[in-house]
Amino acid sequence: MAAPPFLATALLVLTITALCSGNAVRAQTPVFACDASNATLAGYGFCNRKASASARAKDLTSRLTLAEKVGFLVDKQAALPRLGVPEYEWWSEALHGVSYVGPGTRFSPLVPGATSFPQPILTAASFNASLFRAIGEVVSNEARAMHNVGLAGLTFWSPNINIFRDPRWGRGQETPGEDPLLASRYAVGYVTGLQDAGAGNATDGALKVAACCKHYTAYDVDNWKGVERYTFDAKVSQQDLDDTFQPPFKSCVVDGNVASVMCSYNKVNGKPTCADKDLLSGVIRGDWKLNGYISSDCDSVDVLYNKQHYTKTPEEAAAITIKSGLDLNCGTFLAEHTVAAVQAGLVSEEDVDRAITNNFIMLMRLGFFDGDPRKLAFGGLGPSDVCTSSNQELARETARQGIVLLKNSGALPLTSKSIKSMAVIGPNANASFTMIGNYEGTPCKYTTPLQGLGANVATVYQPGCSNVGCSGNSLQLSTAVAAAASADVTVLVVGADQSIERESLDRTSLLLPGQQTQLISAVANASSGPVILVVMSGGPFDISFAKASDKISAILWVGYPGEAGGAALADIVFGHHNPSGRLPVTWYPASYADTVEMTDMRMRPDTSTGYPGRTYRFYTGETVFAFGDGLSYTTMSHSLVSAPPSEVPVRLAEDHPCRADECASVEAAGDHCEGLAYDVHVRVENAGAVAGAHSVLLFSSPPSVHGAPAKHLLGFEKVSLAPGEAGTVAFRVDVCRDLSVVDELGQRKVALGGHTLHVGDLKHTMNLRV
Repeated sequence: MAAPPFLATALLVLTITALCSGNAVRAQTPVFACDASNATLAGYGFCNRKASASARAKDLTSRLTLAEKVGFLVDKQAALPRLGVPEYEWWSEALHGVSYVGPGTRFSPLVPGATSFPQPILTAASFNASLFRAIGEVVSNEARAMHNVGLAGLTFWSPNINIFRDPRWGRGQETPGEDPLLASRYAVGYVTGLQDAGAGNATDGALKVAACCKHYTAYDVDNWKGVERYTFDAKVSQQDLDDTFQPPFKSCVVDGNVASVMCSYNKVNGKPTCADKDLLSGVIRGDWKLNGYISSDCDSVDVLYNKQHYTKTPEEAAAITIKSGLDLNCGTFLAEHTVAAVQAGLVSEEDVDRAITNNFIMLMRLGFFDGDPRKLAFGGLGPSDVCTSSNQELARETARQGIVLLKNSGALPLTSKSIKSMAVIGPNANASFTMIGNYEGTPCKYTTPLQGLGANVATVYQPGCSNVGCSGNSLQLSTAVAAAASADVTVLVVGADQSIERESLDRTSLLLPGQQTQLISAVANASSGPVILVVMSGGPFDISFAKASDKISAILWVGYPGEAGGAALADIVFGHHNPSGRLPVTWYPASYADTVEMTDMRMRPDTSTGYPGRTYRFYTGETVFAFGDGLSYTTMSHSLVSAPPSEVPVRLAEDHPCRADECASVEAAGDHCEGLAYDVHVRVENAGAVAGAHSVLLFSSPPSVHGAPAKHLLGFEKVSLAPGEAGTVAFRVDVCRDLSVVDELGQRKVALGGHTLHVGDLKHTMNLRV
């Protein structure tokens, strides 16, 4: 029987009021177990803070029934009132700031937003490892602050450290780029910043928050011409796997001591990654010694059963993933099917115990079982520590350091005093939400390109296209041309947004969307002053026409620059900051997308078929812009201060076969690697008239054996210099670690012969011989 309308309305108002007030109360109270005010809980071993995390976790596991245990295999951890364990949601995200993606975190009037940094692809362009860590520290401070008021969890499934293998990939924006070393350094820096509990004086493996390196492994196809990530089988050679796809994950676990690794949706060579015991138990836990838990991507276990049809029954799917080493299922599949799998003898209860114990240990290390977090390490963090002025300034500084100057005929930097009017044109010219990319949170505030530029000079704004797709009638050419014709200078802000590239959407073309090229050309031809082209995107575009055009004076790539992107752009354009970003990906010609299948996972070129290879390490074709490209407003010169000797003997054991036979390479491990480490010191001088930062990239070109890369990055350092100032950048080159290549069987080898080290135009060759 329905209630009368007036009564229904009154009940609705009362319900909403109660819910709102309840939320307000909950927002002040964090979620935790082992409440010290409950005397009953004090006797439980898992609440004993003096015991080890492992012992406490095993005690908790021993108290559970099988039906209860399976509830701890999934991200939405059910409450267990009889033991004082509350509900916990494992899924939170922090790709470039605390995010509202994932049910474990939300914003409220108490904390309405968090600092939104640039997408990682732009942050990586800074080539500044200390910056990677500093961002992680800020994000974890804000995450802990939100946790302390019940708005966030403690487990954040970030960063994405997949290799940006193909320029069309919709999620390339989330990654640190195409180079394994850069991705590795980013992973270690960001993860260490997120997790480091040292500032809270915590010990015994304690974590500030728990990071997660994803998506393991060889995952970089989302939805390309109907090929979806859920069913894609990545055919990868052992050489490419160990040389390109695995290094960032290995560094994340071994050097970053990450709390978690997430297996991906795709298959690798016929096996779903979440059901591959060799990849999970064998490599992550066995070889790399993960000190943490392994999670699935969301619904990956369901996907391998229902979409990949890898097993005949759901119970078999539950069993094979748990036995392969999976600890946590994002989704509900393991909670629904694991009891039946145990009863059928497909998986043992001990296997379930192992998985949930790994999960419990993680929560122990995070302090979840230590009582009220406001009385523990980091307990003093709260809403006032979110969106601080220093945090927001770091977001702006990150964008400044990442923005890449790709062309400059002398027009930049602009002088605001000499400009009476500036035309700001383009579908991204007044972008706000677009600037923060995906896996975003509510930012502290926005500064759009139009706002940033308008803070320096008078502006006239025309979108040129009503949206980034710029198709059909959305092109608004006449007003854009008129604005450019009457302005002293024109800034065109074009590119992409999440309607063009995103999770579940890969591009099919490397050309600018729709009629953007027509808009740029028409505005450039009509402009009465310099034209500055700004490309806002995650992936690269073929803008050869703009690079070659005399009508376009300068080109900037700004990635997705975060909440302060417009302010950072203006800082570069007006010379308040000297650009120092370098491209973290290759910019290919449009023909690349026409001739290379995105699903072809091969990294190395094949001359017999004309396959050009992938990334700067192997690609043999022409580029629009190359990996590492980036200009400055000043001139930096390099000179070699110290380098390895030109001849380097590799001292093999008397019985080594390569002492008798001529070998192309030797193993990159063993006694012969001892003493084969050398210092490389490079003097950098600012020979110009403008202060600036400079990223020094050290590459090596190895001998042509084992399909070695044409060159590969050994290290990078960033140095800031005043005009006329010089500084020295030091690298330590370990022959077996840094100069080795991966052979056809996936083994690391040191190639014998000449290895050329180079920084810019500076080169030095060291010859390795037996």
